[in-house]
Amino acid sequence: MAEPATQSPYISSSAGGGGASEPGVGRDVKAGGAHQPCADSFVSSSQPVSLFSTLQVRDLIFWRDVKKTGLVFSTTLILLLSLAAFSVISVVSYLILALLSVTISFRVYKSVIQAVQKSEDGHPFKAYLDLDVALSSEAFHSYVSSAMVHVNRALKLIMRLFLVEDLVDSLKLAVVMWLMTYVGAIFNGITLLILGELLVFSVPVVYEKYKTQIDHYVGIARDQIKSIVTKVQAKLPGVVKKKPE
Repeated sequence: MAEPATQSPYISSSAGGGGASEPGVGRDVKAGGAHQPCADSFVSSSQPVSLFSTLQVRDLIFWRDVKKTGLVFSTTLILLLSLAAFSVISVVSYLILALLSVTISFRVYKSVIQAVQKSEDGHPFKAYLDLDVALSSEAFHSYVSSAMVHVNRALKLIMRLFLVEDLVDSLKLAVVMWLMTYVGAIFNGITLLILGELLVFSVPVVYEKYKTQIDHYVGIARDQIKSIVTKVQAKLPGVVKKKPE
């Protein structure tokens, strides 16, 4: 009898093979194996990998790690405030100049230290320069395929709304766009982004603290809205009534 082939610890559980594997086996084997460098496991991988997992985003907006969330929140808020005060070109130029100032100063500093100490440590950023950041064609096509799913879904939704497949849904869009004209008269895009960031980093924490009370009032509001929509659907001619789920 032939010996079974040794499986690589980095084979995904979704990869095709000669036989069916039990769910979770691929992940368990991968977790038990040695860790590869970031460049090999992310950029060079042929499988689509999310930059941020759902758990990481949840921990971020719920302030699980105060230092990490504070850094992300303050950095993005300063960037948005800068864009509100200056042009995009100015903000990008200043950011690049600041980054270059840090790297060039550090490079010159290390060169002087090496010259004084007569050491041969080499380039201070050699470890980063040697990283393989090339995006493989398989990974690129995987990302494009994943994006196309969302694009096709959005196109289908746009056709449904603008070609009035469901009259109520199209009327909802019209009402929302009418309200947005008033919002646009008061706020610009950057201001809305700033308000959105403040809400993203504050509402989840408040909801987690007062979840029971909020769910109660949201349920009451949802029932009222559903009742109003049902009455409107009954009075509108030619409306296709949706089957109850």
